[in-house]
Amino acid sequence: MLDARRIINGSYGELWHDGQWQTNVISVEATVEISKEEVNRSGTRWVGHKTTSLTGTGTINGYKVTSRWVQMIGQVANNRGVPYVTELIVKLDDPEAWGAYRVRLKNVQFDNIPLVNYEVGSLVEEEIPFTFSEFDLLDTFGPAN
Repeated sequence: MLDARRIINGSYGELWHDGQWQTNVISVEATVEISKEEVNRSGTRWVGHKTTSLTGTGTINGYKVTSRWVQMIGQVANNRGVPYVTELIVKLDDPEAWGAYRVRLKNVQFDNIPLVNYEVGSLVEEEIPFTFSEFDLLDTFGPAN
């Protein structure tokens, strides 16, 4: 039977950038899409699949606290078109859960420059989409399953 205490609570998630915990971040998503080619095979009606490429994408959502992301990402517009490339560490943890872990996202590049987005009477939030080309599972906590 499922022990509800073991379900990971996202409240303990963390995003780290340049050794600093980004305390204003309220959600992070990172996914690797697996692209495959169909392979027709003789002697069977079943179509096989061959993995041909991987694409890493993600999104950071958080409260707007400083212009730091704008400055870093915006260098692509001010520095002869050189994009900002970095690494991010995402930690998913919960003291009661099994299977919490940290992931290092490598070769992170951002898809847009979050210049301005606000609404009167509301807290200012920003959404920053990105791509990445490699990842490492750094460690896991608790049982394997």
